[in-house]
Amino acid sequence: MSAPSPATAMPPDTPSGVMVGRAKEADPDLEESSFVAERILSDILSAGTATMLVSPVICLIDRSIIENASGRSSSLLSSAATSLKTLFKTPHRFFFSKPFALIYMTYFGTYLTANSIDTASSLRNGTDLKAVTAGTEKFVATSSMNMGLGLVKDRNFARMFGTGSPRPVPLPTFILFSTRDAMTIFSSFNVPPLLAPYMPQSTGVRPESFAQFLAPAACQILSTPLHLTGLDIYNRQSKATIKSRWEAVKKNWAPSAIARMCRIIPAFGFGGVANAGIRRLLLEKVEKRSLQ
Repeated sequence: MSAPSPATAMPPDTPSGVMVGRAKEADPDLEESSFVAERILSDILSAGTATMLVSPVICLIDRSIIENASGRSSSLLSSAATSLKTLFKTPHRFFFSKPFALIYMTYFGTYLTANSIDTASSLRNGTDLKAVTAGTEKFVATSSMNMGLGLVKDRNFARMFGTGSPRPVPLPTFILFSTRDAMTIFSSFNVPPLLAPYMPQSTGVRPESFAQFLAPAACQILSTPLHLTGLDIYNRQSKATIKSRWEAVKKNWAPSAIARMCRIIPAFGFGGVANAGIRRLLLEKVEKRSLQ
């Protein structure tokens, strides 16, 4: 009987069917890359879901404010009713329209930027992956993204729903819209974490969520006149005096501020809470998998 060849020989104490050799170790760099990719995917999914939840109501409110300010609609409610009719009767026309796409682009970009800053900060500092930041870096990044996308959106909305033929948006209108957006972003992403410790603790609502609704809504009292003045400059260009502009702003301030609160509460209140909540749930699952 011939001796077993070196290729088939088994050590005497090795059980049959058990492979011999050193087990292949997991590549730590590959595991870390997969972990980071899952966190980025969580940021994208939470931003996309939150945006889809709030974009319809933001779209119809934005349109109604501009049509009311320009005189194309008899009232905010009349314009909103027309948009609601389109939404319920022909939803495909609403969801695949340019106005909806502009709204979705603006808020998806804003939420994703905020999430990305939180993730980058966590990776850089080695802190809890679910931690939410509230510093200058986040304000600059989110406000830049929101203002850039928001100005594209506002320019198109003003041209689509304003008076007269489409024309370039004047520089003062851009400046007023940018200031309005900076105020909204600061009150939406930076103020809530700072305000949360002072919110009621026993109302059944998380203090962070309470602050997330309150701060951006209250900001609209101050930012609405900037919005209305910017629209008036676009609609009437140089034809109006300072006094007549103030009269137009004063006339629409209260209803427009209420409408913008109704818009901001879903955009940065409910939307902010949904984005943060969905992101936290997704990251908790990522965290559990990484510990297994």
